[in-house]
Amino acid sequence: MSELTYVERAARVKLMIFDVDGVLTDGSLHYGAEGEALKTFNVQDGLGIKLIQEAGIQTAIISARTSPQVIKRAADLGISHLHQGGHDKLTPFNALLEKTGLTVDQVGFIGDDVVDLPILARVGFAVAVPNGRKEVLERAHHTTVAFGGRGAVREVCELVLHAQGLYERVMAQFLV
Repeated sequence: MSELTYVERAARVKLMIFDVDGVLTDGSLHYGAEGEALKTFNVQDGLGIKLIQEAGIQTAIISARTSPQVIKRAADLGISHLHQGGHDKLTPFNALLEKTGLTVDQVGFIGDDVVDLPILARVGFAVAVPNGRKEVLERAHHTTVAFGGRGAVREVCELVLHAQGLYERVMAQFLV
């Protein structure tokens, strides 16, 4: 059997998992006056997540860092599967598979750094951002044009919707 194209892989996605730093953000950390880390999220990425949710695709965040801003962002976007803290991303990934009952072929993941490699090596649709590490880019099924924190997530969400023939349906609410 021949290797699946990235579009064929995207067509199978029922759960899309996102890394945070370098994917949902541009990877920069800004510190406030009290030393708290601040993050900037892209609103177009957020709408992309809402659109795939409307299409029935589950969403999750698995991040190595712990941040109250990520808890807030996940809540704002209705992302119910959230794991933060620790470089072992595979344990929460496996727990998520068990919880959802999905197979690895039905899962997409977008990452940027070497801590993401164990998940990227297992999912059916592995996506990298162009500002990601070389090792990640080499192992991804697809690399976005947009950078992390600059529309990469929206690009992937729209790709999944197009691959599944759902784009027009979810966009109909905006195209009056």
